[in-house]
Amino acid sequence: MIVDTLESAIKDVWPMLVIFLVVIVAIRVTYILVNHEKFVFYKEFLNLIFVVYALLLFQLLTSTEMNTNSGLNIVPFTEIFRYEIGSKLFIRNVIGNILIFVPFGYFVSGYVKASKVSHILFISVITSLTVELVQLQIGRSFDIDDILLNVVGSIIGFLLFIGLTAIKKHLPRFFRSDVFYNILCVVLFVIAVVYFTRTIGLGWF
Repeated sequence: MIVDTLESAIKDVWPMLVIFLVVIVAIRVTYILVNHEKFVFYKEFLNLIFVVYALLLFQLLTSTEMNTNSGLNIVPFTEIFRYEIGSKLFIRNVIGNILIFVPFGYFVSGYVKASKVSHILFISVITSLTVELVQLQIGRSFDIDDILLNVVGSIIGFLLFIGLTAIKKHLPRFFRSDVFYNILCVVLFVIAVVYFTRTIGLGWF
């Protein structure tokens, strides 16, 4: 269900996504050449992944379920306990709201070099609160439970960042080198391109 929602979002925004990424890459490459900066593929790739994630997050949070009635829930856990654990609605509305913000917590933690949960807590609350307020104005509902679940997802992303950073420090030198991460990200890039083209039906692969 979550995969289907993601693929639907990709199909809806792929023209904007392609144009946006090409422009960003062109600007970034020009900047690196003009300013004689060192080019590290995996860092640039991860930055692009965050851009793609942010655009898809916008699509998912503002364009799905547009026909639902506008509502307001400010009582914590009201909606969470309304779903039967393991049901499709539970997976979509509870698990989905957590998972969708895990990458947010991970990428933002890396960007701000977060070392405490409070570093990501403030950003995730502000972000999710803004999303809910905007949703209320476009015909969807404001749900305090969504904010709580989004924050939980962000914290999981933060813990993932902290955990992977700690593991990286104890890996052999090669597995901490730019070469290793460049190779890994090239593989991920190829997989992403194949998945993207198949999802939007280009049929190149």
